[in-house]
Amino acid sequence: MILAIYPGTFDPVTYGHLDIISRASSLFDKLIVSVYADPKKDILFSLDQRVEMMSRSTSHLPNVVVQGYEGLTVSFMKTVGAKVMVRGLRVISDFEWEFQMALSNKKMAPELEMICLMTSAEYSFLSSSIVKQIAELGGSIKDMVPPHVEAALKEAFCLGQKAAAKSHRAGF
Repeated sequence: MILAIYPGTFDPVTYGHLDIISRASSLFDKLIVSVYADPKKDILFSLDQRVEMMSRSTSHLPNVVVQGYEGLTVSFMKTVGAKVMVRGLRVISDFEWEFQMALSNKKMAPELEMICLMTSAEYSFLSSSIVKQIAELGGSIKDMVPPHVEAALKEAFCLGQKAAAKSHRAGF
């Protein structure tokens, strides 16, 4: 049995993430979507909320399990017995970052492999950060995230009340 993980913060999960998950789930016997607990970036949703949103978003995929984790991703992989890490690539800057991370992970755990899947063209612009910015400013994100995630974002931003209190973000 080949077990892979797809790690990320998923704050929030987008249709781009779900595209990678769906495609990766067809390549491996089991895929663990690994939700990172405490990244060094601004997180809107708690770990429990992110795990719940991802679990609900992937419930139709029988070989996908969602699990939160802390610490090094390679340590988590060893703990669960995964041999492959799946990553998604949108643009060339993603490649540069993922290449650096792959080499670092290979140095720590040479027995583990990383596979990168190119995102589908329709999601190449999509990131959780962009989705949060659009939602915060009251824009429509219905084609970017599942309906339950859209509702959670609207609730988190109090239907635009936080947007008025924050400074203007360039581009939106």
